[in-house]
Amino acid sequence: MQPRNGIIPRAFFPGGDRSLSGIALRAFLLGNGAVLGLLLSLVFAYHGNRFWRPSFFVGILSVFHFLEFYTTAAYNTPSAFISSFLLANGYQYRLAHSIAFIETLITSYFFPTWQARVSPPSAIVLGMTLVVVGQIVRSLAMVQAGTNFNHLVQSRKNDGHELVTTGLYAYFRHPSYFGFFWWGLGAQVALGNTVSFIGYAGILWYFFKTRIIHEEKHLVQFFGNDYRDYRARTSVWIPFIW
Repeated sequence: MQPRNGIIPRAFFPGGDRSLSGIALRAFLLGNGAVLGLLLSLVFAYHGNRFWRPSFFVGILSVFHFLEFYTTAAYNTPSAFISSFLLANGYQYRLAHSIAFIETLITSYFFPTWQARVSPPSAIVLGMTLVVVGQIVRSLAMVQAGTNFNHLVQSRKNDGHELVTTGLYAYFRHPSYFGFFWWGLGAQVALGNTVSFIGYAGILWYFFKTRIIHEEKHLVQFFGNDYRDYRARTSVWIPFIW
């Protein structure tokens, strides 16, 4: 955004919704969280320390939130706000991640035998694979959608809003939702979290089910038969959401 008459918009100053200092601070902290979390996870795992799991969770969570803002800023710049980090994504969201972190922390220390039983090496590999695939699909979906992507469901069609049906969108009707759903479940599998896995599966399924119904109602209003035809030939790839 170019300043008008040499005046920088208030939004870019501290306290604004595009505050440069706020963006820099969050990016710095998330970058450190990603590097330290994943590095400590590798070091702990190498030495057979069970606390590689909590560190791993901090690392991948930091990567996720950093990429939410970075991808938005790079490919959908008009929609890049501090909120694009999704750090203030609601009380329930923060609570779910806090419970998952506490569960893996407790089981790693007090119940390592149980943790090893429910999360053997094969499950850890599966979980990490789901995390990587989920992150790639979500970020790539945001890139390919460009300015058509929005973190909030839009009830009004904006100028230039187009129906994206190429790339990932030719196979996934809601690839960003697919990505986070399997990212969330994969993380719990890798962490050896039984309670959180069940909770994530139920909560994420219900959230995306209701969100997709609400969003597609508006998409049919925006694009009519074009969206109906697109919906008929694509899948969400989340169980029991058609």
